[in-house]
Amino acid sequence: MEIKDIFKQVKDASVGLNGMSDEAINAVLTDVADSAMVHCAEILKANQDDLSRMAEDNPLYDRLKLDEVRLTGICDDMRKVASLPSPLGQVQKHRVLDNGLELTRVSVPFGVIGVVYEARPNVTFDVFSLCLKAGSCCILKGGKDADSSNRAIVGLIKEVLVRHNINEHIVELLPATHESTGELLHANGYVDLVIPRGSKRLIDFVRQTASVPVIETGAGVCHAYFDKTGDLEKGMRIVNNAKTRRVSVCNALDCLIIHKDRLGDLSSLCRPLADSRVKIYADEASLESLKGSYPDDLLSAIDSEESYHTEYMSYAMGIKTVGSLSDALAHIRRYGSGHSECIISEDDESTMRFLRDVDAACVYSNAPTSFTDGGQFGLGAEIGISTQKLHARGPMALEEITTYKWLIRGNGQVR
Repeated sequence: MEIKDIFKQVKDASVGLNGMSDEAINAVLTDVADSAMVHCAEILKANQDDLSRMAEDNPLYDRLKLDEVRLTGICDDMRKVASLPSPLGQVQKHRVLDNGLELTRVSVPFGVIGVVYEARPNVTFDVFSLCLKAGSCCILKGGKDADSSNRAIVGLIKEVLVRHNINEHIVELLPATHESTGELLHANGYVDLVIPRGSKRLIDFVRQTASVPVIETGAGVCHAYFDKTGDLEKGMRIVNNAKTRRVSVCNALDCLIIHKDRLGDLSSLCRPLADSRVKIYADEASLESLKGSYPDDLLSAIDSEESYHTEYMSYAMGIKTVGSLSDALAHIRRYGSGHSECIISEDDESTMRFLRDVDAACVYSNAPTSFTDGGQFGLGAEIGISTQKLHARGPMALEEITTYKWLIRGNGQVR
């Protein structure tokens, strides 16, 4: 079958999906979650096939890996999505004009959403559950690294759809080839929106190549600024959690910015990182401060400006010393990706200025960037973290993957 035929099948299926009740949608999502746990061993076996082809030191290995605990969490997220109110049919605006025309703006599905992603099989479950709950079909284009996992997952989903007498073409997985990516990005008339999830290189390619609309979910070069009034105990917990909770995800810390007046506390601030064997690339001032207190084999001078642009996705991060809050803000403006940034400070004025002036989707005070997540925000699973400013910004959950239309009711009025 040609890929264009797949696009047509999905587009046709979206028409039938438009009338599906929220109760029927919730039943499908719950059944998929239950079936995934019943068939846990089969999914993990397929995932192991993928893992066997990837080196364990590859930064994508952790993203690719599934185990029973992670699969249980994914299924819990699907059940959470099923429990949420439907985002469809919500009245956003309502007014009656002087001429008697009644205007109502209501939320509606996009229709068909394409997602291009790399070695993250959890995305397959997340995208399906969110798209179905939001009334849209989905076309998935995963990477070859996760192809066995993705095919096992989509196969399971289709079995559930058939069991519920629902058109199985509401979800389709494209071949893991560059050619299918190109066709998806130019599927005008079939695909209403494409969302890339993955590396900066992938995201840039999709944005620069696509002729269908794109919502950019940017790479996460995330910073934590330890202000001159920062609380050391809070700082230790925040920095360690932001860096080590899960290093391969987009909300993980990539650069610690520290005020020069607090360099004496830097060794304490970084002490928990040594337990996780975090490699530190330090500027001159912070390197001098850490010598003798941080393991020598984990401490290096920052080698180039390019290091500050790096999303490490591993047990590594940079450190930048600044002389003021203004310097910290300037560093974030230059090197940040617009994803997530945080300040650790006990000064209200500095905190408010940071929250106001940092241009990012999520800006924190005295909390780690690891909270940037649809589930943590109480939104259920997410389809990605949007770093752009059109349509959606931050975690893209149910509300963010709907659009709207105007309904106008008249009684014979003419203009």
